[in-house]
Amino acid sequence: PRGGPAPPCPPSHPSPPARGHGPHHLPLGTDVGPRPQDHQEGFSCVDLVEGLRDGRLYALKRIVCHDGEDRQAALREAEMHGLVRHPNVLRLEAHCLVEKGAKHEAWLLLPYVKGGTLWGEVEALREKGAFMPEQRVLLILHGICCGLQAIHSKGYAHRDLKPTNVLLDEDDRPVLMDLGSMNRARIEVTSSREAVAVQDWAAQRCTISYRAPELFTVPSQCVIDERTDIWSLGCVLYCMMFGEGPYDMVFQKGDSVALAVQNPIAVPPSSRYSAALRGLLSSMMTVNPQERPSIDEVLQQLEGLQPAPAGQVTTCI
Repeated sequence: PRGGPAPPCPPSHPSPPARGHGPHHLPLGTDVGPRPQDHQEGFSCVDLVEGLRDGRLYALKRIVCHDGEDRQAALREAEMHGLVRHPNVLRLEAHCLVEKGAKHEAWLLLPYVKGGTLWGEVEALREKGAFMPEQRVLLILHGICCGLQAIHSKGYAHRDLKPTNVLLDEDDRPVLMDLGSMNRARIEVTSSREAVAVQDWAAQRCTISYRAPELFTVPSQCVIDERTDIWSLGCVLYCMMFGEGPYDMVFQKGDSVALAVQNPIAVPPSSRYSAALRGLLSSMMTVNPQERPSIDEVLQQLEGLQPAPAGQVTTCI
């Protein structure tokens, strides 16, 4: 028998005021000690740490701040966590600023999620010559959509959605992370100078192979909105279905992603996935943002998609 429509998104939690703006304020009653596991990423690294009082494991994200602008950006990332309290968005336990000589580090204490990232699962399947079954694709996509809906409902956009920014927790629930690129959903551009500023910002903050077409060449009179996330969501869905993002190889070959995204996406023919799912993918990756669905419309389409039969196994090449 086939399952019913996707369940509704879980409700957001009330947003308490952001904590921890003081220079050494980690208000958990929890000291942390390092453990021998860390992950470097750009100007930040993530350490696996253990609470000395509660014995729990946490992820400590340390962001190097070279100047006041960097400090404000790091504190803004912490503020974004406080703004969106939802089961499908990674929560922030506490944060602080720490002096490191002439520089500062912003410390963000986050839950440790054992399941790893969505990209890790896609990579593991690809190494085995296997593909993700449609039922699982729908399950993960629904959770990601619920997290995005919570962000969009606050008037913000994530702006850097990609498989490495989706964690899978112990309940197999997708959790959106890395809110450092979040900003207001609607960006009104009224001049060439503003257009260049938005373009430059996107070049720094939005991963190139998941970046929406309208962020590569920004018109001098336009409105950029949260549908940049819908494009990125389509790229994530494509990655789950076909084992890599639609523009990963373009980037790796050194070809122009900016040119590639101006053409309609060619969804590979596949008997593994339903025509409805492939149609949803195509709708999310429409080049014109005005023709892309909103996150609410994506969720409505998902409810109309029946999950694959229970017990479906991963399909091998």
